[in-house]
Amino acid sequence: MKTFDWIVVGAGLAGSALSYELAKAGFRVLLLEQSAAPPNGTRYSYGGIAYWSGLTDLTRQLCQESLEIHRHLSAELESETEFREMNLLLTIDADRDPESIAREYENFMVPPTCLSPEMAVEIEPLLNVKAIAAALLLPHGHVSPEATVAAYNQAFLRLGGVVEIAQVMGLMQTEDRVRGVMTLIEHYEAANVAICAGGLSRALLRQAGISARLYFTQAEIVETPPLEIRLQTLVMPAELKRFAMEAKAGSASNEVSWDQPGYEVTAPILDVGIIQFQDGRLRMGQVSRTLTDPYAQVNAVESEAEIRRAVGHVLPALEHLPGQWCSCLVSFSGDRLPLVGAIAEGLHLFSGFSNPFALLPPIARRFAQFATGQPDPLMAQLSPNRLML
Repeated sequence: MKTFDWIVVGAGLAGSALSYELAKAGFRVLLLEQSAAPPNGTRYSYGGIAYWSGLTDLTRQLCQESLEIHRHLSAELESETEFREMNLLLTIDADRDPESIAREYENFMVPPTCLSPEMAVEIEPLLNVKAIAAALLLPHGHVSPEATVAAYNQAFLRLGGVVEIAQVMGLMQTEDRVRGVMTLIEHYEAANVAICAGGLSRALLRQAGISARLYFTQAEIVETPPLEIRLQTLVMPAELKRFAMEAKAGSASNEVSWDQPGYEVTAPILDVGIIQFQDGRLRMGQVSRTLTDPYAQVNAVESEAEIRRAVGHVLPALEHLPGQWCSCLVSFSGDRLPLVGAIAEGLHLFSGFSNPFALLPPIARRFAQFATGQPDPLMAQLSPNRLML
């Protein structure tokens, strides 16, 4: 049996960043991922870094740390993450009141500038001026999700970390603690196991008889090949429906619903967001569904048509571009903060990041330093114990 200090389950952004930081802190680390090219939430994310979105002392501090990390991460990892700073336009629907919506953003770390439709179109010429009452302009960071994970993994390997492609079938448990994990072909032992499996984390914990207020959506987007058309900004709605849906679906009153097979906890929502990567690809979406079965099948043709219609209303030139419908699982908690910390002896949760690229890198760094014995009062604020069942 192979033995490590830490086993990290899941190689999305959460697992890749955490395994790198743990290895950098001097631990012997194994990173397990069930697929060489996992179709996870990182793979289909926008890669946006909403460092402006700090609203509390905790999130403001993490957002400030995150921006500094991202600005130097390519050099640190010796591989390009494609970090850039760009404009974010938050569109306000034509039938909504811009002043009242703008007031909801006043207390963020960076307040936005409210633009008329004509001013917004000057910044993003592809916008449909008739579709919006106004837009909020904010500074924003952006990376390539795939390049960032690859950079973390390459740096992890240089530090002596071990990566195995294997599906985790369960946890190795004794009466008093978790001692490792089981895969289809081998057992691995470790002093600590960190679950970073995103939307699959809940099922893995449940299988081991462990409960946590961790949930997931099925997120659906349309991804295009590299195109000549050029978007000047990242476009998102100012009234994001996803966070309200997560709050409702993750409430204590809905906890029992998540253990009903084949159940839909809340109605699906659609937030019109579009980002173009440096190679010319577009990701457009997204539909979010709270289906209790992580392997549930939906009507991809209808979903893609719905996404395209909504995107076309805001940016007409994008509606009929070639592209492919894609879906993934995205984890979330009951209060918009991630669940980070011990949930049993030897078992740790590192998941539920609703704003991953803004919060995850500094939390991974702090978690690894905390694991070496350095005190950090911030970790208590992220502990899964704050949302005990």
